[in-house]
Amino acid sequence: MIRRRVLVSGTVQGVFFRDSCRRAAADAGVVGWVRNLPDGRVEAVFEGDDGPVEQMVAWMRRGPSRAVVDGVEVVPEPLEGLLVFAITD
Repeated sequence: MIRRRVLVSGTVQGVFFRDSCRRAAADAGVVGWVRNLPDGRVEAVFEGDDGPVEQMVAWMRRGPSRAVVDGVEVVPEPLEGLLVFAITD
């Protein structure tokens, strides 16, 4: 089990990034959360088995079809034991 915090910059707000991420996370079987940041980036945390979490990190590098991802920062973090995946404020 691993945890990754991912910060994505570019045209990533107003393009259904969070909802698409929530659906992709459900399909991958990972837990965590995703939110918009005031500076225009999207931030997400993923917890789960290595393969599915890395699958979500790869998904974040491209995002939904209307997104234009310019940069991605991935930070390993200690597990918190999250139970669901949510869109947060």
